[in-house]
Amino acid sequence: MLLSGEEIKRRLGGDLGIEPFDESRLNPNSYNLSLHNELLVYEEVVLDAAVPNRYRRLEIPVEGLTLQPNFLYLGRTVETTETHHLVPMIQGRSSLGRLGLFINPGGSIGDVGYCGTWTLEMHCVQPVRIYPGMQICQIYYSPLIGEGTEYCSEKYQHSADIKPSKMYQELGGDTGDTQMELKFEELARAAK
Repeated sequence: MLLSGEEIKRRLGGDLGIEPFDESRLNPNSYNLSLHNELLVYEEVVLDAAVPNRYRRLEIPVEGLTLQPNFLYLGRTVETTETHHLVPMIQGRSSLGRLGLFINPGGSIGDVGYCGTWTLEMHCVQPVRIYPGMQICQIYYSPLIGEGTEYCSEKYQHSADIKPSKMYQELGGDTGDTQMELKFEELARAAK
């Protein structure tokens, strides 16, 4: 069961919040969130779940940025959302999927009680141009059945920036830097 667009609007300021909110982005059963003007790209040959991986911050200029295949880009939403007593979920827009850009293929379900911006995992099957502020994904909500507690992890709660994986905290991994650096800019130029 999903909340309708009208129910999302009705619950603003109560069970859920979306800031900033633009009524023109409200859909029959979801709301379109937009892309911030920055991305992170990892700079490692092998991504290791047990250690923090190095990354580079990229700015998406107004004229757009062309994403390249075989790279994982992390972005974030402009909007901050807050949810209580509801399960928030995000999904890439189908219009972008039809361009070969995939948003959050591995993690679209949020936790009851989450508050913050959403980190977006993005990859493409061929070069695709993106723009800051474009409507990138949809958020939708499902009621939680039964008793539950709200999300309270310090890993990602109250995020206002792009958050790379912090799985290394769960694994107790070494934070030493032993990986080779990926020459991202050289690879991106060669792919053009």
